[in-house]
Amino acid sequence: MRTTTRPRPRLLAVAAAACTLSLALAGCSGTTKSDAKDDAKDEAQGAKADPDAPLKKGLKLAFLPKQINNPYEKIVDEAGIAAAEEYDGKAKEVGPSDAKASSQVSYINTLVQQRQDAILIAANDPNAVCGPLKQAMKQDIKVVAYDSDTDKDCRQLFINQASSEEVGRSLIRRTAEQVGHEGQIAILSATQNATNQNAWIEYMKKELKKPEYKDMKLVKTAYGDDDDQKSFQETQGLLKAYPKLKAVISPTTVGIAAAARYISDSTYKGKVVLNGLGTPNQMRKYIKDGTVEEFSLWDPKKLGYLGSYAAASLASGQITGKEGEKFKAGQLGERTVGKDGEVILGPPTVFDEKNIGKYDF
Repeated sequence: MRTTTRPRPRLLAVAAAACTLSLALAGCSGTTKSDAKDDAKDEAQGAKADPDAPLKKGLKLAFLPKQINNPYEKIVDEAGIAAAEEYDGKAKEVGPSDAKASSQVSYINTLVQQRQDAILIAANDPNAVCGPLKQAMKQDIKVVAYDSDTDKDCRQLFINQASSEEVGRSLIRRTAEQVGHEGQIAILSATQNATNQNAWIEYMKKELKKPEYKDMKLVKTAYGDDDDQKSFQETQGLLKAYPKLKAVISPTTVGIAAAARYISDSTYKGKVVLNGLGTPNQMRKYIKDGTVEEFSLWDPKKLGYLGSYAAASLASGQITGKEGEKFKAGQLGERTVGKDGEVILGPPTVFDEKNIGKYDF
């Protein structure tokens, strides 16, 4: 992103016709919804990448997770912080203790004041964080979303753990096989505004519209807010409200662990299928005791590692976030920026009794 600002009309109180004329040169900021989009994001469209530029030394990066006490995001962030040491950067993790939409705003403001070179954020809400993130970009602080995206105008890159479509559709396909393609199913999500959760759920619903799922019905989407106790209670509520429920799909590591804990000590064990996204270490005992047959996830350490190198590449001018740009992500090799600044880590891994012993995270 260029550090120079775009030329603007000298007189603010101009007539509408004059403003229209000046659009060809600079744009009339604030006159329409499209004009009001972030100036810093607009400037990035004209920025040029230097793929041969070396990674800068001493870069300051900050990871801002959905919530600081989320075990999954702790793994991601710690891996990203460790990766920064490989290119002589300094990274840290800061964040709220809850996953509310507005909880991350004050942290972004502080990071801007600290003049971080890059902010990496797993957004609780795609829009609530946009104002301060745009201010960050205006001050040439690079913004990388990871795990859960912001609005695309509020960041330069989004490090996606896997294709959203593949995650959503595969959860339905694999759960359908477990329940014989029939019966009621429910979803236990995180927060209602979580970008990644909603993208996966949307593809789940699209997959369910296929003829082969005509005997399956999604009866409820519950929200545990990535809180262990609330997710536990929501699981209990789903099973009591829908006595014919055949399966619960929880695409959140907090949710699936809480649901497994409830089911493992209930009469539903062995009767209700639980699938979703979890880490091997938190789900290992539930695989061994028969509560869960399988679940999926990518390697969160690789997600943090990739995010760290992507942010460093941005801050060093190697890439700008445009489609087709390439950068080297350390041990993960060369990566390519896709549409809307998306960089995909890779397909998720399915964990079951046969392979779970090979993983430790």
